[in-house]
Amino acid sequence: MAEIYAPSLETSVPDDLTLPQFILDSSHPLRPIPSSHVPWFIEDASGRGVGHEEVRARTYGLANGLSLRFGLKENDLVVIFSPNHIDYPVGIWATHRLGGIVSCANPANNIDELLHQLKVVHASLIIAHSSSLHTALGAAQAAGLPSERVITFDESNQMTVDTLIQQGLRSEPNFVERRLRKGEAKTKVAFLSFSSGTTGKPKAVAISHFGPIMNVILMAEHQKVNKNYAPWEEQRFRPGDVLAGALPFFHIYGLVLALHFMPFCSISVVVIPKFNFTEFLDSVVRHRINHLQLVPPQIVLLCKHPAMKNYNLDCVRLVMCGAAPLSASLVDQLVKILPNAEIGQGYGMTEASGTIAMFSVDTKIGVLGSAGRLAPGIVAKVIKHDGTLAGFNEPGELQVKIPSVALGYLNNDEATKETFVDGWLRTGDEVVIREDLEVFIVDRLKEIMKVKGFQVAPAELEGCLLDHPDVADTCVVPISDSYSGELPMAFVVLHANAVKRIAVDPAEVERVKVSIKKHVADNKVTYKHLAGGVEFVDVIPKNPSGKLLRRVLRDRARDLVQLKSRL
Repeated sequence: MAEIYAPSLETSVPDDLTLPQFILDSSHPLRPIPSSHVPWFIEDASGRGVGHEEVRARTYGLANGLSLRFGLKENDLVVIFSPNHIDYPVGIWATHRLGGIVSCANPANNIDELLHQLKVVHASLIIAHSSSLHTALGAAQAAGLPSERVITFDESNQMTVDTLIQQGLRSEPNFVERRLRKGEAKTKVAFLSFSSGTTGKPKAVAISHFGPIMNVILMAEHQKVNKNYAPWEEQRFRPGDVLAGALPFFHIYGLVLALHFMPFCSISVVVIPKFNFTEFLDSVVRHRINHLQLVPPQIVLLCKHPAMKNYNLDCVRLVMCGAAPLSASLVDQLVKILPNAEIGQGYGMTEASGTIAMFSVDTKIGVLGSAGRLAPGIVAKVIKHDGTLAGFNEPGELQVKIPSVALGYLNNDEATKETFVDGWLRTGDEVVIREDLEVFIVDRLKEIMKVKGFQVAPAELEGCLLDHPDVADTCVVPISDSYSGELPMAFVVLHANAVKRIAVDPAEVERVKVSIKKHVADNKVTYKHLAGGVEFVDVIPKNPSGKLLRRVLRDRARDLVQLKSRL
């Protein structure tokens, strides 16, 4: 079979605008005319709404304040280290107004994990939340970044974003915003977003301004935004609708879909700082939320949590699930719980600046098991294990040419050459594509696992495990989990002294396992913990070149899980 072509993109995409110029300052044929009374963002707890003009003013004020106070300028790097906050997009767009680059960090990271990110991107400034401040200050100190260059979204002993905004609004302009040259948006870096590779620590994906702009327009055309394709009450994305902004904004899913695509569609985003299920349900009811962008573990809660019987969610019109595959059985359950809602999946990658496939507006319920239909402007091919092109309905690795493709990995030519090959993005996912362009994820060929939608590199955990005194060798594999999607399990070869202790006292087996799990918990963010357990083995299987035979242990892990379920 030849290459697979999705429908061509019919609308224009500006290549001389930065993201804030596109989102805050410009119009587009696919963009609904925003209403002045519809807020762009709503603070969940207080209900305070912030409209377009206020967002725009706060963005300018912060940009001017950052220029005045810190001399922030072209290509300086700002790390945002915070849970979701109503000024999160202001922090991003203010940095971009100055020509700077943003790197969003997981607020659950510990000092070492944040330090790694600060060093890789050469951060000039950190915008943190008070709940993350201790970690931010510790990592800043270790990176040689002065503590006064750590500011906060909310009240603290540090300089706050609001103080800088007010200073910037009171003062004369201290910067001149640059209009990009024709085509420059395709090369000017907007984000350094971290994505786990198959080896080592997470890598910084360089995303241009054009990438998210293109991805927003690509999705808008795919979803027929601002087109009268159906009666108003049946249209999927309607101005004035409300989204639950519970996805973490540091993740590409939340960053592009919630913070950029939704404002483009004139849909209000309720900013939810931290996901707690019953509080989330309270928010949906309180704000009459219509749109849910979720990951599979949250769908599991909607289907199975006993609190659901206490809530009427008739206001929900659309449920979009992404970041990891959603089983057909869960979709069936969700349809029964939310019979009035459209339900489907999307599929994307950080390296694609967002979405690659999304369920079509042609159907109320997405094709069961499908990750969605290829979006406009994308060319795909499926490569079989022998290197030949697969046909429709044949499995193989998905490779795509997508206009929003990232620029590559920062300072990592080897990884860039492996993933971005002759214009093709290698997804590392084994898929089947049907004639109607529906994409079905079969398996991940690359070694990354997905835990609650977050990427986890086995090699990163293996490096941590090898620091434990009792661990001589190790291999980490995923096991399936109905809630989290996957969980890390570690196979461990013990050092001789640990083997001797166990021979003397069999109870030492559990003590060593607990110690190993605690070691990872003490050094890694929660979703990287060994929730799948620890199993001792005599040897880690490897090929003649020393490469881990991870698939052998994945099969063994699956057998162990099945055996335990029968006991």
